[in-house]
Amino acid sequence: MMTNNLTASSNRQKLVTYGFVIPFILVTSLFFLWGFAHSLLDVLNKHFQDILGITKAKSGWVQAALYGGYAVMAIPAGLIMNRFGYKKGIIFGLLLYATGAFLFIPAAEIQTFEFTLLCLFIIACGLTCLETAANPYSTVLGPKETSEQRLNLSQSFNGLGWIVGPAVGGMVILRVDTAETNKFASMTLPYVIIGILVLLVAVFFMFTKMPDVHEGEQNGKGDKGRYIDLLKFPHFKFAVAAQFLYVAAQTGINSFFINYVTETMPQFSGEKAAYLLSFGFIFFMAGRFSGTLLMSWFKPNQMLALYAVINVLAMVFVVLGLGWLSLIALYLTYFCMSIMFPTIFALGIKDLGGLTKKGSSIIIMTIVGGALCPMFMGWIADVSNMALGFIVPLLCFGFIIFFGLKGYRVKTA
Repeated sequence: MMTNNLTASSNRQKLVTYGFVIPFILVTSLFFLWGFAHSLLDVLNKHFQDILGITKAKSGWVQAALYGGYAVMAIPAGLIMNRFGYKKGIIFGLLLYATGAFLFIPAAEIQTFEFTLLCLFIIACGLTCLETAANPYSTVLGPKETSEQRLNLSQSFNGLGWIVGPAVGGMVILRVDTAETNKFASMTLPYVIIGILVLLVAVFFMFTKMPDVHEGEQNGKGDKGRYIDLLKFPHFKFAVAAQFLYVAAQTGINSFFINYVTETMPQFSGEKAAYLLSFGFIFFMAGRFSGTLLMSWFKPNQMLALYAVINVLAMVFVVLGLGWLSLIALYLTYFCMSIMFPTIFALGIKDLGGLTKKGSSIIIMTIVGGALCPMFMGWIADVSNMALGFIVPLLCFGFIIFFGLKGYRVKTA
């Protein structure tokens, strides 16, 4: 039944090419894994503030360590995909992910902020390989006309990982016994579990036949090209800027959601605010699934622009700090953020031909935006208040409106 839904449509383009359904499902499973890894960061951010007494700006180094890994590893990941193909690149990324997760075992004994950041950085290097491969791989497993819709469907399962992460973090990491002398020990269990799961997925990939898709061969543009050739595509350059700002906005909102709730609604503890964050990702996942469906009728770029307009307005209510009304605005923001990353990504790599893998690695590199925004928002919160810090994502969404209305158009410079 699922296969029929994915491959058949009486009056529309197929979503997934016949014979590629199993690889599509397997690749889609990767999106859960990095959703879980990213969402745990938002719990760790608050956790380190509590156990180490550090400022909000310094706690932003949690995001900087993970998202900074994308900047370091993105181009090497693209080169790995070009040299060895998607499958081997994915397996390599999974092994790096598992290594970083298992390093949380010695991290609990070393008990330093810096070593924990190293663990997150290694995880980020693995995630970079996964995202560099899985995002474009998902787009080319079916007709070009449905690439944005297909990637949004895959990314919907990323939302499931975002839901599970804060719930697990709230129960295991933030619920620390005040009498416990080793406050780092609570981080070990969730990362060991995810490390084991990642290893199992890697083994599954090793023994599954995956199609080796060559984008350049598909559209007759050849499979060679230099990174500098990407500058010939204005839509790609705008996508790089839009993705940088989107990830900055999303990461900033996620990172300080718990702080925002506990400061503007003091009836909620950090643990309860983590559950509210998990609830926010339910809206995020619902937005992904509904967005995938709506793209059968509406143009992806138009939906992107409309959702960005809604988020700019929602951020105004968040900055004003209006209690429950602002919390509702935050949830609306999560719903509208849902389609942004995959839609910007798919629009950005459209018609790049043999440059697709290189273009993908550059767009993945822009995830480094998530390393900068939390520190900036944290600095604003430290000198003023947490609510005012949310003016940063408001400005980011403003540029995404431009990209959805005009910057997405494919043309050669």
